[in-house]
Amino acid sequence: MKRSFSKSILVAVLAAYCSSACQELDETVYSSVITNNFYKSAQDAEAALTAAYGSINDLFDQAPIVFAGDFAGDQLWVKPVVGRNVFAVYSYDTDYSGPKSFGRTAESPYGLWQFCYKGIENANWVIDRVPSIAMETNRRNAIVGEALFLRAFYHFTLTKNFGDVVIRIAPSQSESDALVAKSAKAEVYKQIFKDLDEAIAKLPSYSSSTIKGRASREVAIGLYAKAALYAEDWTTAKTKSLEVINSGKYALMPNAVDVFDVEKEDAARQENMFAFEGDNATRARGTTLMGFCGPANSASRDYGNTTFGSIFAFQAFYDSFNPVDKRRQLLDTTFISVAGKVVPQKEITPYTVKGVLIKKYMDKNSVGAKGRNNVPMLRLADLYLIASEAEARLNGPTATAYQYINAIRTRAGLANLQTGLSKDDFIKAVLQERSWEFFAEGDRWYDLTRTNTFLTVIPKAVNEVYPTRTPLPKHRYYPIPLDEIRANPKLEQNPDWK
Repeated sequence: MKRSFSKSILVAVLAAYCSSACQELDETVYSSVITNNFYKSAQDAEAALTAAYGSINDLFDQAPIVFAGDFAGDQLWVKPVVGRNVFAVYSYDTDYSGPKSFGRTAESPYGLWQFCYKGIENANWVIDRVPSIAMETNRRNAIVGEALFLRAFYHFTLTKNFGDVVIRIAPSQSESDALVAKSAKAEVYKQIFKDLDEAIAKLPSYSSSTIKGRASREVAIGLYAKAALYAEDWTTAKTKSLEVINSGKYALMPNAVDVFDVEKEDAARQENMFAFEGDNATRARGTTLMGFCGPANSASRDYGNTTFGSIFAFQAFYDSFNPVDKRRQLLDTTFISVAGKVVPQKEITPYTVKGVLIKKYMDKNSVGAKGRNNVPMLRLADLYLIASEAEARLNGPTATAYQYINAIRTRAGLANLQTGLSKDDFIKAVLQERSWEFFAEGDRWYDLTRTNTFLTVIPKAVNEVYPTRTPLPKHRYYPIPLDEIRANPKLEQNPDWK
């Protein structure tokens, strides 16, 4: 049976390169990607950059960038059907056979791998070709800066999910260009920081003229801070996060709930630094997060016009909130039906009497199952908590560390964190604050894996649907999709998954 190389590493427009699982190659590869008549004008440069951003749409359409970071965590649980539950109980394999069998690879880490490398490939063409285009200099520099940012963003997404990954910093012009071995995670971070340094030098600061959904200089600095946190470079994480906070370009929304009000998204950009932008005008672009989170059978128009009841919060996570915490308003244990009646918690889902609904992605004016919602990828609140954690890891729970976590707690309606905590207890408090602040945003699993606490935390996150959850050390990173390894003889599986 013939098989094509995966589109994530090999560009789709390469000449067909097919092989059997046990036979020699039987087709000749001719030439390379055809770009001779492109990258000639300013319009070409803008179109190429749009293509590089295109993978953001892919990552949020079926939402693998959120699901990979939440299905395995301790906040949310997914309806145990159609191959999604394998991530909740850690029964997935290197071939992602569960999602494959139900046609769900696009919403799994498999899809995440493919979409990120597609984005990297498109960004590489921009970085390679746009500098030679005769056009307005500042805009040309900004386009290259945005592409460098995107390449860093995609590599960061890959390494926090898969660990050691392939670094790609040149466009694929032939078959041999696509066959690259993976690099150690430390090398991936070096490339991320290099790209972000160059992006920061080229990007303009955020202003009212910044295109929605596009990176500014401060967004690149913010991503630098977050990547440094994952790389355990506490000094850089602190410095970069404070640079963004002190820039004055962004501000926390007075009420965290308003960050997720689909009708207040223009105002929310003061905090939502970088987000997937749902299309409120043409409705051509949306996310299925709304449909997944709303009640089954489209039972409440408040959540959206077509909803499936696929994702819920654990009751224990809901109970962990202080009742006065405003962020708990983004969860609910009842809902108003289409008929205007209150539906009690025991009737939210047939799988348990303790279903808890997620309200971050409601859109009562949705088109079908896709909401207009903007989905955060980097919020100013994140920079506050990065600053707090990095300061504590460097110097213990200083007044500065308390200052930044308390800013988030105050906004949530909570009292300041108690003073006198040990360093370890303070850092645990920051991680807990992150859990309350960023639930259902695809962040929690990575906090548990970067701190290597998932082995002790996850077994406690159970309910009637998932009474036993026992991750193994190998689950810290997802396996590289087997199809990618078959397609690239230089690519090796993660050691724990061999």
